[in-house]
Amino acid sequence: MKYDAILIASFGGPESPEDVMPFLEIVLRGKHIPHERMLEVAEHYYHFGGKSPINDQNRQLIAALQAELAQHGPALPIYWGNRNWDPFFADTLRQMKADGVQRALAFVTSAFSSYSGCRQYREDIALAQQQVGEGAPVIDKIRAYYNHPGFVEALISQIEAAFATIPQPQRAATHLIFTGHSIPNSMAQTCDYEKQLHEVCTLVTEHFNHANWRLVYQSRSGSPSQPWLGPDILDALHEVKQSGGSADVIIAPIGFVSDHMEVLFDLDTQAKELCAELGLNMVRSKTVGTHPRFITMIRELISERLDDNAPRPALGVLGPRANVCPADCCPPPARPAARPTPA
Repeated sequence: MKYDAILIASFGGPESPEDVMPFLEIVLRGKHIPHERMLEVAEHYYHFGGKSPINDQNRQLIAALQAELAQHGPALPIYWGNRNWDPFFADTLRQMKADGVQRALAFVTSAFSSYSGCRQYREDIALAQQQVGEGAPVIDKIRAYYNHPGFVEALISQIEAAFATIPQPQRAATHLIFTGHSIPNSMAQTCDYEKQLHEVCTLVTEHFNHANWRLVYQSRSGSPSQPWLGPDILDALHEVKQSGGSADVIIAPIGFVSDHMEVLFDLDTQAKELCAELGLNMVRSKTVGTHPRFITMIRELISERLDDNAPRPALGVLGPRANVCPADCCPPPARPAARPTPA
């Protein structure tokens, strides 16, 4: 199929202290989130000067992808739109329309399948198309890429660098803790999110032949009475300490593609402070970010959609996700659920 542009679709984040509360009001609009929780999350941003790193990281991603496409093709312009902050999807689609773009491929900065990480992006883009009106470009979402060789290889490279900081004799006993963004249980029941996270953990640990690992979750939000996926990373660290084993811990945030606010606050701040209290040596592996293999993967996924006969590589047992999401893909949870705390 012919495409004439690429859309990088992301969550968005505030750029200044003045943006923080308006941003959170957009994210949490219509959700049953206590005001106290909103203020608590706001403090996470104020701790870093009121600016989320996610926007700059997306700019770096776009620059790296532009260079990749300039060198290897296809020669397609790249646009950027966000769900919750400038540049909003509707504004980006208006610009695309003005530039004559008719059909674009959307690369979503979420590697896994869930309502909030997949279907909701498609719904938000569809709403933006309605706002733009006649002539709004058609947007097709690139498939989930959690098990694409490029994503897994980039993760392995980043975790390998983390292992390299630990003395060789201690590596086998090191606790390797993978984290994903917690979501409500009601949302997890309507998608393959947990299966996909476990698949990636298995692929990574098989590469290292490392048995001492577990998957935990971080960044939960919403009502305390609503069950979310666990255990939480902080609880897991307490369990590591209580086990009496190795004091070395590698935390690998495989559920995130960039080192944005949740990684910086929940791991580099809260988890790191707890590890210091517990006497644990914490090393946090980097997310894939602009790792060259990850950028190459994006180009490969774009090229794949331009050729109906192109191979669709995927590692593990779950196989590649469909190019076109089926009608029942990642349906909303049966009951209202809070969106994951903003990145």
